[in-house]
Amino acid sequence: MRDRETEDIRETLLALKAELEALSEMSGEARATVALDQQSVGRLSRMDALQGQAMAQASERQRRSTIHKIDAALSRLDSGDYGYCVECDEQIAEKRLEVDPAAAFCIKCAR
Repeated sequence: MRDRETEDIRETLLALKAELEALSEMSGEARATVALDQQSVGRLSRMDALQGQAMAQASERQRRSTIHKIDAALSRLDSGDYGYCVECDEQIAEKRLEVDPAAAFCIKCAR
């Protein structure tokens, strides 16, 4: 892989990571503990708030998982293993990496 390609991939991965971290920071309030003060909030409003909190927490788990995959891809980039399947060591298709630059598996092993 050429140095320019490596730097382009690194920039893409770092930009994706920064975007996810920014989203995570912005959604912090939505993931916060829901106060169950019956005097200020009705039952349905509390249920809506709890549901919103659960969805925000699920989104955060997904973001954290994706950030972990990006960090792993950056490590593979540094070690020279980027673009090769971590399972079978075959080259990952270029189109697959264009769609998901953090892909760790070839299409065959990803099934």
